[in-house]
Amino acid sequence: MRKLPVWLGGAIASLVFTTSAYAACDVNKPGYELTGDEAEAVYDCLKSDLQAGYQKGSKRWIPEAFVKDYPGWTKASAFPAAPGFHGGRFLVTYVNSIGADEYLKYKPENVSIPAGTQIAKESFAIDDDGKVTKGPLFLMEKVAAGKSPKTDDWYYMMVAPNGSPQAVNVFTACSECHLENFGEQGGLGYPVEDARIK
Repeated sequence: MRKLPVWLGGAIASLVFTTSAYAACDVNKPGYELTGDEAEAVYDCLKSDLQAGYQKGSKRWIPEAFVKDYPGWTKASAFPAAPGFHGGRFLVTYVNSIGADEYLKYKPENVSIPAGTQIAKESFAIDDDGKVTKGPLFLMEKVAAGKSPKTDDWYYMMVAPNGSPQAVNVFTACSECHLENFGEQGGLGYPVEDARIK
């Protein structure tokens, strides 16, 4: 699996995410040394508790169905994508049926993602001592053209590992990063190439 530098620049570095240690899934090496299969084994260990945690409690401004339904969507990463964006966490990506066909093309430009597309990214981190930490659920929704022009018509949301909705500045913490780094591909931050569904 390709090693990527941990990128925390700008507003992402200033965010404080709620995390939760999970010793049952700890490994005996730093996260950046894991192969895809090893990262998938950590995810298999975490998955049921991670998803159960996201489901807890009221979601307030985040649609309950978004969080409830995403585990049944199309999985867009063959194994947890290597740390990079999102605070250096491993990411497991799901896409709903409206956007899955277009998303799975992983086009580098001229992307036409349909309104109604929803994307969920589960996350976890592994530090240099092999300690595993559950991370937030990152959510994106493509809305009708012109509904949110400042964010290229994407809504961004986040749920902590304990199920609490997280208030973040979606312009500085989410949209600016997506548009600056992935604007040519419709704002979509795909899994790294070797983690993509073939």
